[in-house]
Amino acid sequence: MIQTKTQGIVFGIIMSYAMAYGMEIYNIAIKMGFHLQTGGLSSMTNAVFGEAFKEALYMGLLVFLFSTLWGNRLGAKFAARYSDPAKDSPYFCQLLRQGGTVAVMCPTMSLVASLLFNILLSGANLGDLPAIWVGTVLKNFPMAFFWNFFAASPFSRWLFLKFFPQNR
Repeated sequence: MIQTKTQGIVFGIIMSYAMAYGMEIYNIAIKMGFHLQTGGLSSMTNAVFGEAFKEALYMGLLVFLFSTLWGNRLGAKFAARYSDPAKDSPYFCQLLRQGGTVAVMCPTMSLVASLLFNILLSGANLGDLPAIWVGTVLKNFPMAFFWNFFAASPFSRWLFLKFFPQNR
């Protein structure tokens, strides 16, 4: 699908912002307490989307940076360890790469979010960072996994192919 460095950057930006926006919707909805209301997250209002958009503007940039520096590389190594493109289905190899990338990026971005939102902006004790980080990973990992597999990745591939239809 991706054939040039420029296309890789375009796809990376689309995927980074798709992941960041979905995760911000989830986290803002929790922060606003919708998960505690009758109906759970189904009681969410449109106010969540605007707040999530504001945070996704800079979080998407951080996702792109960290996925470029190490997330994508480690995800590719994970896939290479457990699949063989010469023998395995390309779709299976893609799913393993996605899973490996989520396994790296979720703890990475949970650490960033813990430092930013809990320590810097909310004044939590720095000594509590390990517990805050683990709690953030536990909260975010299931959402990151399913959001990546069933929403962000399919959307990113669809949008990428709108920009580069010759890459089908």
